[in-house]
Amino acid sequence: MSQAPLHYRPAHELATELKSGTLSSVELTRSLLQRINSHNTRLNAFTFLNEQAALDAAARADELLQSGITPGPLHGLPMTVKDTWEVAGMPCTAGAPRLREHHPQQSATAIQRLKDAGAIIIGKSNVPLYASDLQSYNKLIGVTNNPHDSRHTPGGSSGGAAAALAAGMTPLEVGSDLAGSIRTPAHFCGVFGHKPSRALVSMRGHIPGPPGALSEPDLVVGGPMARNSDDLELLLNVIAGPNRQEARSWTLDMEPTSLTALSQTRVGHWFEDAACPIDDELASGYRDLAARIANTGARVSQASHPLLSLERIMPAYFTLLGGLMGASLKPAQRRQMLLASHLDPIISRLTAMTVGSGQYGHGANLSYREWLIWNEKREKMRAQIESLFNDCDVLLTPVTPTSAIPHDHSQPVFKRRITVNGEARPYLDQFCWIALATLLGLPATSVPVGRTANGLPYNVQVIGAPGKDLTTIGFARLLEQQGLAGFQVPAGF
Repeated sequence: MSQAPLHYRPAHELATELKSGTLSSVELTRSLLQRINSHNTRLNAFTFLNEQAALDAAARADELLQSGITPGPLHGLPMTVKDTWEVAGMPCTAGAPRLREHHPQQSATAIQRLKDAGAIIIGKSNVPLYASDLQSYNKLIGVTNNPHDSRHTPGGSSGGAAAALAAGMTPLEVGSDLAGSIRTPAHFCGVFGHKPSRALVSMRGHIPGPPGALSEPDLVVGGPMARNSDDLELLLNVIAGPNRQEARSWTLDMEPTSLTALSQTRVGHWFEDAACPIDDELASGYRDLAARIANTGARVSQASHPLLSLERIMPAYFTLLGGLMGASLKPAQRRQMLLASHLDPIISRLTAMTVGSGQYGHGANLSYREWLIWNEKREKMRAQIESLFNDCDVLLTPVTPTSAIPHDHSQPVFKRRITVNGEARPYLDQFCWIALATLLGLPATSVPVGRTANGLPYNVQVIGAPGKDLTTIGFARLLEQQGLAGFQVPAGF
């Protein structure tokens, strides 16, 4: 049993005590609310708290347990969720002023799964406008700060979620990921995050798309965030699965991990690509991690595969990303973006551009026929990547080129820069290392493995074959067991 303070105890331990009655839901809920009220002024991680309703729900959970009901896996466990998920009885703004008064009457499918498992949603965590940035800030709530250094962003779009986890203000979070929006905040804040295989978690009730949408969007997935790998698996098992209609035909049956010891694993790594250099400090940390894994007896080698090339991956990623996002743009905006894409060869000679980013404007203007062609290209790539995992169990890559970046809300976004090894690089380079798993619908777990000289955490990305979610999470667990990974409490918390 963990000796950590109650607010930093693992969720799976808390859930066990809540179900056994050795810990009351009221006690835990009150403790977390006190923690939030003490520390949130430094972080601004939440858009909404439902304090009295949470305490009332906790009291009912305790009463139900005493009545002899069979508790669900999260019975009486208080937690928060990203403010892109609709929760009945709570506002859902997605950081947008026009949704200030949006109060859904029905919870998102993933959130209803939490409730059915007994979880108590105590509040919503902050996001950028329509979850469309790698930093978490908006005109409704303001800026969320990184618990490790308030001068830096916790990332986006699940930035409030990652900050809240790192500060011990919630034991679990549900994020969503289209452009690294789970993996990057986890990396910036030193917590665990998992982007599931595509279609594993329903997106019904997530904004964006528009409120009330029933279709499942391309590329984006919902997934768990936590402070350890066991909690990732606990939460994934709750939120994954079919919608009600699909449940008539199929049930969730995730393939279990076959990895039982780090010494028995086959690990490929892809830490370098000329199209998107990473900080030398991170590169050194990743090489050291690979060496330490090899010292356990694991087979560790540099991965080789035709698709491990950002020049190959990024044009398809940006095209399909533009195809998804372009649906919400006005015709004039799409025309401007198409013009920009035509000018990309000229612009890229004048200033550094993220590889493939010129395809975004083209993607936003795709005809359905053109989208089908790009989609088929993507599916052929997804089939092709299987051969990589014939030779390795997992692939290790960076998450972004740097640790958490300083706050930068300047406009327009495409003019922002990040600093890599003392040189300015395009802001959108932060999309590069997450693109392989997003484009091909692969499971990817963001795992904290080190700190920079400035005290900022950094994560490694563990990617698996399609559907091998429990393998990437299981590999993260093995890293924890060997002392090669793990959450570290930010100074002052």
